[in-house]
Amino acid sequence: MTDRDRATDRDRADDRDRATDRDRADDRDRATDRDRADDQNRAAGRDRATGRSRRSFLTHLVAAPTLALVTRAAADALAPQSAHAVVPSLPAIADVIDLGDLFILAGAPTSALLALAVEADGTVRFRLPREEVGQGLTTAVAMLVAEELDAPLADVRVELDDARPELLFNQLTGSSNSIRSLYGPVRQCAATARARLVAAAARRWGLNPASLTTAGGGVRAPDGRTAGYGELAAAAADPGLVVPGATPKRRAGHTLVGKPTGRVDARAMVTGALQYTLDLEVPGAKPCVVRRPPTLGGTVRTVANLAAVRAMPGVLHVVTVPTGVAVVAETFGQAIDAKSALQVTWGPGPADQLSDAQVRAKLRAATPPLLVPPLLTPYVDAEFDFAFVSHAPMETNSAIADVREDRAEIWSGLKSPIVARETIAADLGLPLSKVKVHVVQAGGSFGRRLFFDAALEAARISKACRRPVRLMWTRVDDTRHGRMRPATHHRIRATHILGEVLSFEHRVAAAETDFRHGLGEIITATAASLPLGIGNATLAQTLFLTTVKSPYHFGLTTQALTEVPTGIPTGSWRSVYSANTRGAEEIVVDELAARTGRDPYAFRRTFLKTDAQRAVLDKAAQEGDWGRAMPAGCAQGIGFHEEYKSRTACLVEIDTRDPDHVRVTKAVIAVDVGLPVNPRGLEAQMIGGLTDAISTTLRAGLHLDKGLPLEGSYSQFHWAKQRDTPRDVRVFVLPATGDEPGGAGELGVPAAVGAIANAWARATGSKPRSFPLDFDVDFTPYPR
Repeated sequence: MTDRDRATDRDRADDRDRATDRDRADDRDRATDRDRADDQNRAAGRDRATGRSRRSFLTHLVAAPTLALVTRAAADALAPQSAHAVVPSLPAIADVIDLGDLFILAGAPTSALLALAVEADGTVRFRLPREEVGQGLTTAVAMLVAEELDAPLADVRVELDDARPELLFNQLTGSSNSIRSLYGPVRQCAATARARLVAAAARRWGLNPASLTTAGGGVRAPDGRTAGYGELAAAAADPGLVVPGATPKRRAGHTLVGKPTGRVDARAMVTGALQYTLDLEVPGAKPCVVRRPPTLGGTVRTVANLAAVRAMPGVLHVVTVPTGVAVVAETFGQAIDAKSALQVTWGPGPADQLSDAQVRAKLRAATPPLLVPPLLTPYVDAEFDFAFVSHAPMETNSAIADVREDRAEIWSGLKSPIVARETIAADLGLPLSKVKVHVVQAGGSFGRRLFFDAALEAARISKACRRPVRLMWTRVDDTRHGRMRPATHHRIRATHILGEVLSFEHRVAAAETDFRHGLGEIITATAASLPLGIGNATLAQTLFLTTVKSPYHFGLTTQALTEVPTGIPTGSWRSVYSANTRGAEEIVVDELAARTGRDPYAFRRTFLKTDAQRAVLDKAAQEGDWGRAMPAGCAQGIGFHEEYKSRTACLVEIDTRDPDHVRVTKAVIAVDVGLPVNPRGLEAQMIGGLTDAISTTLRAGLHLDKGLPLEGSYSQFHWAKQRDTPRDVRVFVLPATGDEPGGAGELGVPAAVGAIANAWARATGSKPRSFPLDFDVDFTPYPR
């Protein structure tokens, strides 16, 4: 441990005092409007890492010129740092404003358009303009509603809202943004409802509303009288009711938020009562499957045996659509048999000649050169390849559609329902007002359901058949023809001298990610579809720069993305760019530590930028007993990641003694999300991220062969099974460190990718460079 690592509390206090004196002098010398806003921000409470609250910062973003903002933000970010590195790094764009901030700003004008109803039996119903895909969002939102209403959690029902175009950018589920963007509006909505209920009780009893209290789903008077919310509901809805201002509770007053809470839908899930899309009873909707081309994006030329297939048992319709040949039958079994019997001549797709080797060559050739020459300084160079990966949700792509001459109704699991409704209406030639799109809870997404392929496809089939259809993508269809996480190539160089890192360059070349869902509505979706990839490329660069950043003081730090069009259907996959980009960086961090003769944990601790970052790293190392002796072929690995105002560290132990079954045997994860709404839900999110990382780091990937993935099922796409997951997993959710929640959905993957790869490297003595590490074709592919 260096002298810098043993800085005393007194030295830190002196540094803080000097920083405070300097800030005060600056304030006296520069009494501008911006500085007065900073004063208000300090009075309102500081974010521990940056010295300013996020809401006040966003106010600056709206009010200040961009250049002035960036200049000021850079100075503020550097001044309070207590990291010990001699060569500090300037803040990245994602340090100044991240993608979640942009979504919050975009959704702000419509954030108050929420619907909450209190019924006569006391049930509280909240319409959630987001999608529940298993991430626990409905539970967290129900907790916020129950907290503000002082109602039992069991009385709150959170229902998924239909597509509502008036919400504009405010009905997109993604980018770890749902709780961040809903935290304030949901609380305000529920607090307003509580104020109306209290006002109704006060009018009934002739009392001052300030003298009343709420608890257990009712209002109480000082003399002991009580009234349940149900009996007050009608009076509370009176437009003439005089209602005092409603203010959500402060964090100190929370009694439910912040406590580990079981999922409100858990019982329905395990008993089979929870309804997914194909469970819905829509009158007349018949099973439907699609015969898809032998290469991605291929087209139908002719069907040789159309009459024979139409005559097969149970077959009702056989129609051609842009994505293939659809069969509608009385049962799914009959539809699948008929689909298999079709004799189709196919036209080519846009990626027919592409296989893994060609993709890797394209990406390597497109990777820009590194700019900083090593010259006389020691350096670490590394290049990495990551394969295509399926989203592989448990529930395959599905939708129900009922399209008539003058109207249409769609049911599906959708994370961007507004643009789905707008696109379907335009495709069917119907007015938007005549198209209803219902959002149904989905069994997984990981980014897949940002696209509405199934909903659009079902609508087209229903229109062609003139009847309602129940469309199911088979598992093979979902794996082969679904969207994928793009393959990427990474080139990294880090220079160092005398134990300090002077520069850190990272160049990423990726198969183009499709963002043509835009920000969830038709305007940005259309912009993303501009010719030559201009619009899509702009969105890609925006997402990359507002999500990817280094948490370390590594001197001159640069990260850049180049995307390569391939014709392969891609989409955002959990953590989008961060899983590969930050995973690769964490591997290089370990190699830098080894090159400079330092322990990987101590090295990270030295160069991390903030105390908040070091706190989660320390917690993981302490609880995971970092540095303990391990048998030959076994090792520990550690990784760190920060994104969306949250941070996490992951420590794993790996056993490589059986090369055919390398497995992670233990994992310890520490996470700080600012304000944890439901710690139990956060634990589940982090374990899910760990499982994704185990899968894609060790064995799970897609082999692209002449325009089609070879994998077609879970038995071939080697996602981690129960035997592949560690028996010992512990997640430590740090107590609240702020007044607002950060993002969590994407947070758990990148640190775990780095930790697993680093553990493998230490156990085997090899440098991991291509992922997944075990990527053999050990199966017989399904026929095309």
